[in-house]
Amino acid sequence: MPPRIPIPSRLSGSSLCFRPAPSKAPLPFTQSANASTFAERKAHKDPYALAQSAQRKTVNLARQKILQEERKKALGDPVRGITTPFIESFDDVGGSSVIFDTTEPTANYAEPIQIKTTDNVYLNHFLKPEELANAVQHSYSLSKPLREKIAAHVDPMTEDKERLKHEKGHLNATRALARIVSLANSGQKDKTRANIQRCIETFGRHKTDETLRPRAPINLNVTGGVPLPEKTPRAGPDTGSSEVQIAILTAKIRVLANQLEKKGGNKDKINKRNLRVMVHKRQKHLNYLRRKERGSDRWQNLVKTLGLTEGTYKGEISL
Repeated sequence: MPPRIPIPSRLSGSSLCFRPAPSKAPLPFTQSANASTFAERKAHKDPYALAQSAQRKTVNLARQKILQEERKKALGDPVRGITTPFIESFDDVGGSSVIFDTTEPTANYAEPIQIKTTDNVYLNHFLKPEELANAVQHSYSLSKPLREKIAAHVDPMTEDKERLKHEKGHLNATRALARIVSLANSGQKDKTRANIQRCIETFGRHKTDETLRPRAPINLNVTGGVPLPEKTPRAGPDTGSSEVQIAILTAKIRVLANQLEKKGGNKDKINKRNLRVMVHKRQKHLNYLRRKERGSDRWQNLVKTLGLTEGTYKGEISL
């Protein structure tokens, strides 16, 4: 059995407690510092001071609202910009969104019926006015009733009835074609396609290079006297330049903005996101074109025609 080691009295269990012994004496009273002075507490309780504070707050909020409106007017609407005739023409596709009429039938249908169109109008189903006119004329000649080869076997009354029947049928078919090819009876997808074609023909560099002055040449001292390499000649119409993409995005933005303003448009979360994406994408194109073509005729023509303001490309756009 191992020997027992005696424990000193100072290390015993009674002496290891460091908690002070309980005392019946009253605790000392310490006054805590107040967060506000007596005068400040009195000011908050004074109705006159409260009224003055509320009045100052109302004036400041009204002034902030006025400043925000002035700033917004100076920058312009980041989505729509300024309304111009070209922007308004997106709604009716430049006057193409009408039902075309046909020529009036003459006496006894002596002349074939044609659709009244012009060369600058846009048709549905990727048709052109001259193609439609040629197709109507060709169908008229193909559907003519055959005449008897022997004149003695010809009945004038029967021949006139067949001819009038053919002319009336051709008139009905031509009127039906006029309604089919009109963009007035088409959906928004076909109208947007026609507006995209209008933007390409209006802002494409294959058209604007003939009327607008080119950008100022680069100083050769910057490049060390080495001339810049010649650009590859363009093949076909210009569909990818920044100004064309900006015009196409503007047409699509107007369609979405009009749709969201309708009843229940505030619940369309997907198109709200699509609108933000297109507005920010247009902002990037505008900043790039402004950096490359600032002050040039191409930049001025784009901004003036589309009604773009500083709000469409400056600062942060939040919708």
